[in-house]
Amino acid sequence: MAVLQVRLDEDLKNKATAVYNELGIDLSTAVRMFLKRSVLEGGIPFSTRISESTLDAILAIEDMRDTSEKNGNSSMTLEEINDEIKKSRLERKKRNKK
Repeated sequence: MAVLQVRLDEDLKNKATAVYNELGIDLSTAVRMFLKRSVLEGGIPFSTRISESTLDAILAIEDMRDTSEKNGNSSMTLEEINDEIKKSRLERKKRNKK
């Protein structure tokens, strides 16, 4: 028989142990059950999907990063970005006054 060591937060271990105790099993049995089910399922035995809104946000960030690199401003500092925003706002105010 093999031994598996896992590092995890003490609070998480205590909470999980309490859940499994309520189910009448110990933490080691729960881990074995998880591993056996993983083998049967051929993967993680529960959904590990990213929500649609999170995926949309990730795609939007990647799109902004690509656009920034194409425009040559991907390495701008926050100060430089804020300066550009100020300039743009000033130009817009000048246009709106005309």
